[in-house]
Amino acid sequence: MTSVEIRTSHTEVQSQGLKISAHQAEPVGMGSFPAVIVLQEIFGVNSHIRDVTERFARLGYVAIAPALYQRLKPNFETGYTAEAIQVGRGYKDKTKATELLADIQATIDYLKTLPQVKSEAIGCIGFCFGGHVAYLAATLPDIKATASFYGAGVTTITPGGGAPTVSRTAEINGTLYAFFGMEDASIPVEQVDQVEVELQKHGIAHQVFRYPGADHGFFCDQRGSYNPEAAADAWEKVQQLFQKTLQP
Repeated sequence: MTSVEIRTSHTEVQSQGLKISAHQAEPVGMGSFPAVIVLQEIFGVNSHIRDVTERFARLGYVAIAPALYQRLKPNFETGYTAEAIQVGRGYKDKTKATELLADIQATIDYLKTLPQVKSEAIGCIGFCFGGHVAYLAATLPDIKATASFYGAGVTTITPGGGAPTVSRTAEINGTLYAFFGMEDASIPVEQVDQVEVELQKHGIAHQVFRYPGADHGFFCDQRGSYNPEAAADAWEKVQQLFQKTLQP
């Protein structure tokens, strides 16, 4: 798809009486466009997440990245040092699935108010912590397509406690693509297998992609684990997913 001129802005989404900060990017010009919600890593809506959001806008989507830590640490963003990982994990451990889903639904509702958004064509993508949250978000009726990148803990926990997120697989409405690095120590291959089994068992339209030699965070070009070959292939798969489901 041809790259288009875009504009970016800071916006706020109203959720349960709270203003959720968000980075928004969209094509310049007239028309209506499908939308993609970009779900952050544990590092906040940082430069990598903003870049991904803007990449989608250049492809012809209205893209928005809500701050998933807004309730805990407004305006949080950081890099990829060992200290930053510990801080980011600390906030992640305090999130709750009910609040995350409420904030994503509020983001969907906000998108639907925009005249330039095709309200019936909304998808989401998430990385790391956001990959897990994307699996949760796939259960929302308005989400037609989901790309979940190396979401650790899907088979073992859910944010805030309760049955593991994978137990909600039957609630997924649209198509889900899941991406895993086979060198990712935080997601053993047995857990990848379990995700695939559950998706198959419940008849969810899906594909699971496994990248030999790729580690956690392989898509992020700001991390030491960046794997350009795996990232490029995964980006092609993501584009195919959204073109097929949101721009048929």
